[in-house]
Amino acid sequence: MKLVYFAWVRERIGRAEEILDPPPEVATVADLAAWLSRRGEEYAHAFENPGVVRAAIDRAHVKPDAPIAGASEIAFFPPMTGG
Repeated sequence: MKLVYFAWVRERIGRAEEILDPPPEVATVADLAAWLSRRGEEYAHAFENPGVVRAAIDRAHVKPDAPIAGASEIAFFPPMTGG
């Protein structure tokens, strides 16, 4: 599965994207964020407040409880502001 990171999430992790294969018990966006936060200090820093980080599955915004099965791409980004 391709993971894409934007804005300060990307800066904290230190990469714009990566291909990962999460374990089967990682079933939702929230599970994925929690699993990522255990991968190292940079991920823990990026996901230290999971309620702030937003996600999209295959370019559609989703809530943390959205299932990730079958997703080609999951993006993580901070809240967006209008203007």
